[in-house]
Amino acid sequence: MDFPERFSNLPAYAFPRLRALLDGFAPGGDVVHMTIGEPKHAFPQWVTDVIVENASGFNNYPPNEGSPELLGAITNWVQRRYGVALSADAQVMALNGTREGLYNAAMALCPETKNGQRPVIACPNPFYQVYMVAALSVGAEPRFVPATAADGFLPDFATLGADVLNRLAIVYICSPANPQGAVATRDYWANLIALAEQYDFRIFADECYSEIYRDTPPVGALQVAQEVGADPERVTVFHSLSKRSNLPGLRSGFVAGGPDSIARIKQLRTYAGAPLPAPLQAVAARVWADEAHVEENRALYQEKYALADEVLGGVQGYQAPEAGFFLWLPVDDGEQAALKAWRETGVRVLPGAYLAQGAPGQNPGTGFIRVAMVAPKAELHRGLITLRDCIYG
Repeated sequence: MDFPERFSNLPAYAFPRLRALLDGFAPGGDVVHMTIGEPKHAFPQWVTDVIVENASGFNNYPPNEGSPELLGAITNWVQRRYGVALSADAQVMALNGTREGLYNAAMALCPETKNGQRPVIACPNPFYQVYMVAALSVGAEPRFVPATAADGFLPDFATLGADVLNRLAIVYICSPANPQGAVATRDYWANLIALAEQYDFRIFADECYSEIYRDTPPVGALQVAQEVGADPERVTVFHSLSKRSNLPGLRSGFVAGGPDSIARIKQLRTYAGAPLPAPLQAVAARVWADEAHVEENRALYQEKYALADEVLGGVQGYQAPEAGFFLWLPVDDGEQAALKAWRETGVRVLPGAYLAQGAPGQNPGTGFIRVAMVAPKAELHRGLITLRDCIYG
């Protein structure tokens, strides 16, 4: 069977490209991994105990849309964090990791046509690769809107122009942003929601890094939608325990939005989804209800922000991230910088172009490297100093 034509020209995923770039060369020193955004801080000690206590649940099919306890814990968290009251029955669904939700939401909610034409799905550039593949999977035209320093590393979707906006069905937006760590302000969300109301498109808000920030909690899309009185179906949000609670392997997240949107996503899950096992739903409910470990985790990242500012503050063009755990560092050429760092020091970083789209000279990631601040503090310190001296010395 032939591979569908719309997938035939997909670029290689970022990490296979990185292996192809680096793995033919020996590292120039002790290896320091600063590529993958996989949290390394400790998760709560009681997580294993809760799983063991509920292990008998592996003997049963799990609740497809999330147990009442898990959905209740999620809606309680949304109320505490954003002041938004959601119906646990009608406005939330548990996810087996947010990548599932980000992909399947497009499958469930993207129309076949928009104003009689092929729909458009837009996303920031750079972007999380699932946004692009979701667009291609539903037959939409993907559009990549640059998120550069000139725009505060947040895309201005109004620049698409009326002809594209009239075909726009869905906008993916990540705040705090991966990779730049920029945070959408209340005004940014309000303006985007107003644009969505004007041109009748949906906003998919990827807020997976919302609990890792310097000082001020990032405002949420649902929070602003409620404040401005938007159509409840206008905004769909996605959250996860991966970064908030250092539990990427738990694969626990959720999607929340208007009742009609969630009903359609649930219907697709019935046929094509993979629910979280019951013991993992039990522990996820406990984790969403606990904030002490989140505060401890955030404090560790705040120490890392200070460390990065200290080591890299003198680098021309350095912009300290507002949130998240990535550094988006300016270089002449991301591939050359990553290869140089690997061959001369053993520090492994990701070329920014691997996270973006664009022809040579037009890829907004070309002049950057992404550095993940997930390693223990001492290892991170050594890696940042080594990287600074190698690339900027």
